[in-house]
Amino acid sequence: MTLPSRLSLLSLCVLLGACANSTPDAAPPAAPEHWQGQHDPAASIADGPWWQAFASAQLNDLIEQARSNSFDLAAAVARIRQAQASAVIAGAPLLPEVKFGLNASRERLLRGSGYNGIDATRSDRTYTTFSTGLNASYEIDFWGGNAAARDSALRSLDASRFDRQTVELTLFSGVASSYLQSLALVEQVRIARLNLSNARDVLQVVQTRHDAGSATALELAQQRSLVAAQERQVPLLEQQLQDTRITLATLLGEPVQALPQTREDFTAINWPRIGTGVPSDLLSRRPDIAAAEARLAAARANVQVARAAMLPSLTLGANLASGSQVFDRLLRSPYYNLTAGLAAPIFDSGRLKAERDRARAEQEELLQRYHASIVSGFGDVEKALNSIGGVDRQRQWQDEEVRQARTAFELAERRYRAGAETLLTVLETQRTLYQAQDQQVQLRLARVQGSVALYKALGGGWHVTEVR
Repeated sequence: MTLPSRLSLLSLCVLLGACANSTPDAAPPAAPEHWQGQHDPAASIADGPWWQAFASAQLNDLIEQARSNSFDLAAAVARIRQAQASAVIAGAPLLPEVKFGLNASRERLLRGSGYNGIDATRSDRTYTTFSTGLNASYEIDFWGGNAAARDSALRSLDASRFDRQTVELTLFSGVASSYLQSLALVEQVRIARLNLSNARDVLQVVQTRHDAGSATALELAQQRSLVAAQERQVPLLEQQLQDTRITLATLLGEPVQALPQTREDFTAINWPRIGTGVPSDLLSRRPDIAAAEARLAAARANVQVARAAMLPSLTLGANLASGSQVFDRLLRSPYYNLTAGLAAPIFDSGRLKAERDRARAEQEELLQRYHASIVSGFGDVEKALNSIGGVDRQRQWQDEEVRQARTAFELAERRYRAGAETLLTVLETQRTLYQAQDQQVQLRLARVQGSVALYKALGGGWHVTEVR
């Protein structure tokens, strides 16, 4: 083969390798122009920690405690360190590998005259050598496979960092939601006890009238039944409160015995105005979407690695050494050795092709997951906005229902004491008041938890932090 033919063949290989390594970027699915759910376009996106917008000092303390004690968050940090080490390992082949060696060998012929495979002989039965040297080897990254492996590891490192932010966002939103639920249950227990006290007061009136002969045994039994129902409701709510506290303590990485008692009033919790921005902003604000994109980039690089493995590889080596049979003359006989090796796969039963196909399939899988995470993100925001809008429309009427129910109960109780109203009316108004008050707390809880869900759906204003 002539020199021009060899150069043409080499140029063709380079061109084929370049074409094989090119992988088009995956475009994200089109984002809608605006959110369908009710939102406040005038509200700005907070740059600070999102949980501070609820104006709860105890919530702030619990978030910081979760940041310090969470086992899930600590595990995510450890995974980042693993990815950092993997990135260093993957980038190492891009530079020459240099090794230093110091060797000593002692060979002794036990009997016989020896043979040409050993250095010891009958006349010199003991043969000792010393050697030292520097050995350098380097594989030329002709097809970009080593650089692609490093890029894949770096993108995986990015994904691990984004995963940590996702774990943190999920953890903090879980802490906020559990804490707010515990405050709501404390308020519900207070309302249940207040209604129990009212029911007992009415029972005393009924008992007095029954003793005087102006109330029937049926009326007395009905009120006693209502008091029993209220008695049962209090421990039920207290059980739910304790379950919520156990969940909160688990998120904080503490036993429930170490969890401080709530010291805030649920009605004092603020729900903030949250700026949603436009849907396209979500691609850069959610850490799970950023992690999916990073994994897709890593998979794209892995395809390049698999393709490069199917092409020839060229390795260069250099060795600077010296040796002697006497240790103090070790450095008196230096020499060097240069090597070059070209290796190309010929037959491997389709293993390399299958690895390339597997890398392509993994890239396609991660592409679909990337698209799914974006669509899911849009859906999360729309659900949170729809929840907030629906609760806001209910709350104004629920507040009016509580006011009217309280007025009706007070009027019915006064009229019953005066003998102008039946006990059935008192029971109905009392039950209606309790249900309205309980529903009012539940709607308030749904509203603040909707704000937590919206912050989580929008990415929570996360920022990538370095782990050292």
